[in-house]
Amino acid sequence: MLHYFKNLSLSRSAWFFLVLSCIVLEGVALYFQHGMGLVPCVMCIYERVALFGILFAGVLGFLGNRYAVLRWLAILIWLGSAFKGLTLALKHHDYQVNPSPWNQCEFKVDFPQTLPLDKWLPQVFAPGPVNCSQSQWEMFGFSMAQWLIFTFAVYLIFSVIVLISQFKRSRQKNSFIFR
Repeated sequence: MLHYFKNLSLSRSAWFFLVLSCIVLEGVALYFQHGMGLVPCVMCIYERVALFGILFAGVLGFLGNRYAVLRWLAILIWLGSAFKGLTLALKHHDYQVNPSPWNQCEFKVDFPQTLPLDKWLPQVFAPGPVNCSQSQWEMFGFSMAQWLIFTFAVYLIFSVIVLISQFKRSRQKNSFIFR
């Protein structure tokens, strides 16, 4: 199984699938925001940034899948972004199931001054005046935060498997010059 994932990490199609899945999820998030009129909260914006981290890792892996340094860097960015996204989604879910005055998210996003995403792309990264404890959307009885827990957990599991598979040696085909 690890050989399979090692070979997948060496192919561009697997990295393309990672990029495509992130683009689809980001597109759904933007449809919820601009098409359905759901206002994103601060935690939604942070989760969106974590998903963009996975997207960046996928692009890096797509472009540098044959170079070990770039592939490792892409896997580590993917792993870190998936882990951060999972912790953010768990915290977001905690805000929703345990609402209280001392368990609330911030009022505005706190991006570094060198990377003010909310100023550069306010249509994507600017939150609305919504409290993180409000659940605006559900599907099959699960809130958006719960769906994001599942999504980031899947990304995290696959990134760990791909990371472990990098320690497996690739099988070399027996090609004899003289036979």
